[in-house]
This record gives sequence, structure tokens and C-alpha cells, in this order.
Amino acid sequence: MTTVYRDAAKPSFPLVLGIETSCDETAAAVVKDGRKMISSVVSSQIRLHEDFGGVVPEIASRSHLESVIYVVKKALSDAGLTDTGEGIDAVAVTNGPGLIGALLVGLSTAKALAMAWNKPFIAVNHLEGHLYAALLENEDFAMPAVVELVSGGHTLLIFMETLGSYKIIGSTVDDAAGEAFDKVSRFLGLGYPGGPAIERIAVGGDGSAVKFPQPMLNQGLNLSFSGLKTAVVNFYKQNPEFPIPDIAASFQSCAVNVLTAKAVAAVTETGARSLCLAGGVAANSLLRAEIKAAADAIGVACYLPSKSMCTDNAAMIAAAGYHRLQAGEKSSLDTGAVANLRL
Repeated sequence: MTTVYRDAAKPSFPLVLGIETSCDETAAAVVKDGRKMISSVVSSQIRLHEDFGGVVPEIASRSHLESVIYVVKKALSDAGLTDTGEGIDAVAVTNGPGLIGALLVGLSTAKALAMAWNKPFIAVNHLEGHLYAALLENEDFAMPAVVELVSGGHTLLIFMETLGSYKIIGSTVDDAAGEAFDKVSRFLGLGYPGGPAIERIAVGGDGSAVKFPQPMLNQGLNLSFSGLKTAVVNFYKQNPEFPIPDIAASFQSCAVNVLTAKAVAAVTETGARSLCLAGGVAANSLLRAEIKAAADAIGVACYLPSKSMCTDNAAMIAAAGYHRLQAGEKSSLDTGAVANLRL
């Protein structure tokens, strides 16, 4: 539940503590004025899940329970603050989408701190948080913007007219791009997480070696990656001796080409002034290079968050929370976790 302030004079919340536990990263951060990251701490669970080839919800939740207090205290300490709450003006936390058990750990922690410290509490959509990752590193962010949010669970084209005003103009109709990377990597025996594994081996491969399909390439702004994933699996089954680096490079090339083409089409259709990447797959070097080249070619600004800001982190949650608080919003302490929360 969100409350909107009715008075003309809105409170100020310069220092916001953010907490993020939506999947397999336990994170906390302190952000000033929604723009300056004072501290950011992320505890990764990759080693806990790699033997399973993906995130195991129960393991993720238990790990969050073990790590969240330490991570919060470290973020406060790195920001020169104590765990008494002095100096913190509000607490922001992800309440969805994500793994329900994992979300509840962060949400419960944030509520307890907000109550103990008597500070405003704000629940943040994880996807909205990703939209603010680039803003933390770019003071002059040209609006309106098209943000291509590419992660393991989501692939979205978002038209951001102003801060807080978003419209989804395209999305995957099946697998998310990051999900396709993970599944292809697992099938090829490259390990988890799939994105970095495929990118590493693709360096030694030929991206034009196999002509994989590029589903829905010229069909509006929606995307599809299931057919591409299936094509890679079928090709490898029929050609088991074919060099895996070439298969990985060809798959990566096709996925990046589709993502780039759709992003350019979105900018052209909306008349946006800038193009931005967000989400875990935004750390892919080939995608970053192609998006930058495409933005330059059509004459719009390009914002690429640093690779550390592409993956799940709490600084982006604190930044999104700050802007919601400044807009006069705050959340009730009975706000729940929503696994499939929409933007």
C-alpha cells in the first residue's frame, strides 16, 4: 500500500538505505539525493547454486537470512554510519518481482529497521530499480529515454518519459534473453551463470559460423528467444563435433543482433532522446558495444551502467526509493512481497 502526501511541502530524504534480496544477491547500499552512491555491498550466492545450474529458491532464502544483517551493517559502516539509524532518512526495499521467500527476508529486515529507527519505509519494484542504475552514474540523463531491460527473468523495452513515468512498449513473448543464455550454456556444458560463461568461450569462436534464426526480428517491438534456444540445442544434437566456441559465438551474435534491432526500433518509434541498457545481460560486452554503436548511428545519447550496476544491487533500489519518496509516496508496513509484481 502506498500513501501520497497531500500537503504542498514534501519531506526531504537525502540519505536512503536500500535493501535488495529478490533472487540470489544479498545487497544493501546507502545513496544520497538519489544520485550519489555512498556505499554498496553485495553478497553473491553464485557458488551455492552453480552445481544446480540455476538458483534454488530454498537455498537462496536461507543464504539471505544468514547474510542480510551483516550486509546492512557493512553498508552503513562503509557510509560512515552506525546501526542506530542516525543519519539515515528512509529505508527502501525490493518487494517484487522475485522469489517469494527471498523477497520476504529483505522486506522483513527493512520493515524492522524502519520501525526501530522510526523512519519512512518505501517498497520498490525491482524492475523500476534497474531503470535507476544508469542514473546513479550519469548526472545528465536525457529524457525521454528507451530502456532495454535484459535479465534472467525479464526482457522489456520501456519508454521512460520522466522519472516515475514508464510504459512497457515491448517484451518477450516466451523466454527472457538471460534465461536463454543460461539454458544454452547449461546444455553446452559451459556452467552457470550462462551469460558470462558464453561470453568467455565466444571470444575464441566465430559468430557467423552458424546461421541461427532471429525470431520476430522485424515484427514490432516484442521479442522471442525460445526458438533461438531450441535451434541451438537441435543444432548441437545433430552436430556434436562442431566447435562449441563457434556455437556459443553464433548464438550470442544472434541474441545481441535481435536486442539491438529492437532497441533501435523502439527509439525510432517513440522519438526518445536516449537509449539505455539495464539488467544482468547488459553486462555483456558485445551487447554493450553494439548498442553504443547503434545509438551513435541514429544520433541519440547512450547510457551504459557499469557492469557492477547491471547485476542486482541495492543502490538502484535506494535511488528508486528516493525518487518515490520525493514524489510524496511512502509504503505501509503491511506491504507484502509480490513474486510477479508488474512495473
